[in-house]
Amino acid sequence: MANVMEIYQLLPKTNCKECGKTTCMAFAVDLLGRKVKVDDCPPLVNEAKYKANYETLLEMFGSVKDVTETGLIVHNEKCIGCGNCVVACPVNVANDPFGAGSGKAPTSDKVIFKVEDGVVKARNVQECRRFGENKILCVACIDTCPTKAIEFV
Repeated sequence: MANVMEIYQLLPKTNCKECGKTTCMAFAVDLLGRKVKVDDCPPLVNEAKYKANYETLLEMFGSVKDVTETGLIVHNEKCIGCGNCVVACPVNVANDPFGAGSGKAPTSDKVIFKVEDGVVKARNVQECRRFGENKILCVACIDTCPTKAIEFV
């Protein structure tokens, strides 16, 4: 995933305010936070000189259809089904100590990650430590994924 400066470099940098933001940097921050869409920048959409940048940003932010309420995305095209996230997830371990918690396949329906058909599927995302009023910045699933198939947005 790109950072704010990489996104900003792809914007017109005119600070025209047509998007409703005070600066292109503010738009970049909100785009990264998924508060605005690429198409909310009129110069980017309408001016031919920004076409390549527009297409690059669409690739980066166009498909968020699989985002869960926690901001979790599992990119199935990158997932190799290794199961590292299944056994690294603290919630999986707590909810399934004799399955995922012991390094085996989950035996409980209360787990967040489970390998199905060769790829990881996210379930029970409301149980994720990143969700709810007591949320914390847990990255156990991200850190153990060798293909970077798991992302939080």
